[in-house]
Amino acid sequence: MTTAAQVLAGASTDFLKRYSPFDQMQPEALEFLGERLLLSHFAKGSAILSPEMGQPRHFFIIQRGKVQASQAGNVAVTEYATMTLSPGECFPIGAISAGRASTNNYVALEDTFCYQLPARDFMELMRISPEFHVFCTQYIASLLNQSRQQLQTTFSQRAAEQQTMTTPLGALIKHEPICVTPDTPLRKALETMAEQRIGCMVIADEALKPVGILTQSDLLPRVVLPEFDLSRPISEVMTSKPHVLSATATAYDAALEMATHAVRHLLVVDSMDRLKGVVSERDLFTLQRIGLRQIRASIEGAEDIDSLQRASQDIRQLALNLIAQGIGAEQLTHFISALNDALTRRIIILELDRHDLAGIAFSWVAFGSEGRHEQTLSTDQDNGIIYDPKDSNKDEAKTRLLAFAKDVNKALDACGFPLCKGNIMASNPDLCLTREEWERRFGAWIRQPDPQALLNASIFFDFRVLYGNEKIADELRRWLNNAAKGNSAFLRMMAHNALQVAPPLGRIRDFVVEDDGMIDLKKSGARLFVDVARIFALRSEVESSSTVQRLRQAGQKSGMPADELDAMIEGFHFIQLLRLRSQHLETEHDAPGDNKVHPDRLNELDRRILKEAFRQARKLQLRLKLDYQL
Repeated sequence: MTTAAQVLAGASTDFLKRYSPFDQMQPEALEFLGERLLLSHFAKGSAILSPEMGQPRHFFIIQRGKVQASQAGNVAVTEYATMTLSPGECFPIGAISAGRASTNNYVALEDTFCYQLPARDFMELMRISPEFHVFCTQYIASLLNQSRQQLQTTFSQRAAEQQTMTTPLGALIKHEPICVTPDTPLRKALETMAEQRIGCMVIADEALKPVGILTQSDLLPRVVLPEFDLSRPISEVMTSKPHVLSATATAYDAALEMATHAVRHLLVVDSMDRLKGVVSERDLFTLQRIGLRQIRASIEGAEDIDSLQRASQDIRQLALNLIAQGIGAEQLTHFISALNDALTRRIIILELDRHDLAGIAFSWVAFGSEGRHEQTLSTDQDNGIIYDPKDSNKDEAKTRLLAFAKDVNKALDACGFPLCKGNIMASNPDLCLTREEWERRFGAWIRQPDPQALLNASIFFDFRVLYGNEKIADELRRWLNNAAKGNSAFLRMMAHNALQVAPPLGRIRDFVVEDDGMIDLKKSGARLFVDVARIFALRSEVESSSTVQRLRQAGQKSGMPADELDAMIEGFHFIQLLRLRSQHLETEHDAPGDNKVHPDRLNELDRRILKEAFRQARKLQLRLKLDYQL
């Protein structure tokens, strides 16, 4: 017979199973929890917990309603220490774990129901449930791990569909078919093959139905050695009855067909038997070759921009695969940056063959997100040049560099890095400067930090060398750090500027959204971390341009607790990961919504992590605010 207590316990566990970390718990631990929970009601406006109440006697889990948590004590600006908690969220984890009074006031924003677990049972639950223990001790890291597991499940099917041997052949055809009629002179057909850089020519009738094929390997025995007359029709040397598969057949079917008949090309036709394109052995190999090492090798071996364009597409595909594998944002953005760096260097090397820069020492420098190793999938060009004319005429050297830079910028554009609308590119004469000229420019921004100077600093102070003499940039970095550290007024202005955008957390609602109901994760998320990290780095003379490294190194120098730094960095990583997911699934490159998410469309776990990530940004801003008394 089921008792009333058992019914209530069952209802509690059913509710808890919908939320992390309870959904990860073993049944025994969940049963232990369900049996000890008491449901309490708190009227709108009533205090649930405060520092004055002393050491908490209960651990609270919100079942319905909303709770506002606000930091107690002399906090400079209240809005930086207020957050709203929703169903499934818990408090006060830190206070009850440490056996101390809460530092927050918790007030019911509306009529609210909370499950209460006695403090002694909270400690026992931590002992018997590893999942709950991890959740309480590594709150945001634990949530992130669960999110990555969910993400892996979500993306795996999509990734598999895009890159495995189950891909339909129709999806592999990227170009309109190239073919000739049977009576076409062989010379003309060969000229077309050379112009189009294709390894075979399909011969089709007027209805576009394939009747034959001629491949490069056919040329030696059928054309060259017999000294075949090139004016005669191609039908006399073609292979009749070529191997054909429908567009709905899979890549696996094609591989089997090729292996069975020892052919390297298959013709793909539609339901009317009309030619759609050609699938080669190389295309099938491509399906399985998209890995970091392979892409790197293809970039370094590329002899033209066309090859680099394909490598650029592979980088995007690799990113999707890595997301599907649950790779974190830090590693992911590093992979993307490393491959994009290699691609940029290869373009520069190819263009150097076409430009005479002998006698000029120069460094190709990346700014902004690329300069920080934080490129996502939707990024335009931000680059410049630092040069030393040595014995050359300075003006002449600059003219030669600008012509070279213009071609590099154009090639980068062709490979998926759009030209910068703000003309932050090396081909801009204002961004092709000697080290002394860069120092004068940086110095002017530091001495007169007007809004434009602060904006410039936020872009150009995040630089690193992609190609050329790194020593020039290292010297510029040391000069910059020294100049900025000695100018407290400039740093204070930078801090003031960094605090102009607040994390989009609401007092009543979970998130503050824009008019379209969305949140811009770049402007209102990642930027908050990036701006503060830059200031920390300048005043601490940290030479790294990476946001994470800046936070770690500068934070350690200033004595910030390691766990606090970890939580902030995890928050930054999650926002970067959401941006990558959004760019992959939701939009095309450079689309208006590239960096936006609709919070109501996130799952419950991701909503919670996003809230926590914004709270970490708020903590970071609060530290900056206190440091500079703003």
